[in-house]
Amino acid sequence: MVEIIQFYCYFAVDPRRMKKTAILFLCLVFLSQLHAQQGGNHVFSFLNLPTGARSAALGGHSSATADQTLDFAIANPSLANELMVGHFSLQQSLLPAGITYGNLATALPLGKGILLPYIRYVSYGKFQGYDAVGNLTQTFTAFDFQAGASFALKLNPSFQLGAGASIIGSYLESYSAYGVCGNFGIQYHHPNELFQATLFAKNIGVQLKGYTSGNLWNPLPLEIQGSASIKLKHAPFRFTLIAQHLNQWKIGYYDPRILPTLDPLTGDTIAAPTVGFGEQLARHFALQTELITKGVFQMRLGFDFQRRQELKLQEKPGLAGFSMGLGLNFRKFRIDYGFMIYSKAGMSNSLGISSKLMNWKAKT
Repeated sequence: MVEIIQFYCYFAVDPRRMKKTAILFLCLVFLSQLHAQQGGNHVFSFLNLPTGARSAALGGHSSATADQTLDFAIANPSLANELMVGHFSLQQSLLPAGITYGNLATALPLGKGILLPYIRYVSYGKFQGYDAVGNLTQTFTAFDFQAGASFALKLNPSFQLGAGASIIGSYLESYSAYGVCGNFGIQYHHPNELFQATLFAKNIGVQLKGYTSGNLWNPLPLEIQGSASIKLKHAPFRFTLIAQHLNQWKIGYYDPRILPTLDPLTGDTIAAPTVGFGEQLARHFALQTELITKGVFQMRLGFDFQRRQELKLQEKPGLAGFSMGLGLNFRKFRIDYGFMIYSKAGMSNSLGISSKLMNWKAKT
């Protein structure tokens, strides 16, 4: 574990080493793709959880917008900017079965760029242990964590480049696993500030230590994602289109064990379900809408077709894949709330609070 922390400190903290870091993590991209397969053949899946309440309200994805939302820059480091300096953010979410996750982040200037250190965690609660014959043993806990930093640097008035590095850990009873992770992105914003776009790669890395001996070099859930956001000039709305899983075309899945059946009335063959081109394409997109007012109140809505197809109940799909939330801006702090609908069987609630430390200084 000490060696992993030393590795992180050497490459991530000093922005002068960003070139070396980029080369290293490009190699990790190759390793990740070399081992990656469709489905769940990766480790540390908690990295795919939304990074905050606003992300949760927008379908589980960060937007293309570079503003004061610190948790956006955890997944996409190119979104770290000077508006975040001096702010801190605390995010907390509740999943079904009592699972909780959250993060703590802040931002500060470093050289000509912005550094955003953060800590993420997932707590799975307490479990009752049993021995091989079913006798009760002691209780144990399980949790995951990610500790890292994002760094962004302006290339010119319109483009900003970002890179991030982190160490990842997972503990399950007496077993543990560790890995390294990197994120890279570039963000563009039009001079009129109405249009913004970004392209980034997240979860680049590998597992360095597995729960068991010999279980090494398993890939992280690598994803390349792009997004474009436009704010209407004369109306308080922002619309964002997310293009996800750009590194993998086939993300739709049906159980190959499902065989064709016969219609009991006509005797016709009913083909086994498959994912056609249209559905495969639609699964790569998610939509976000925000109502942005100059006052206290903001509203958000998101839809992820891929999440809907994966988690909906066939008989009662309901609002699976939809998410919604709001933001409340006060003089000294901001509160965000996000509500994600996985299916009729499960939902999540996220709450975030952020503020600028200078806002709490006593006036002299």
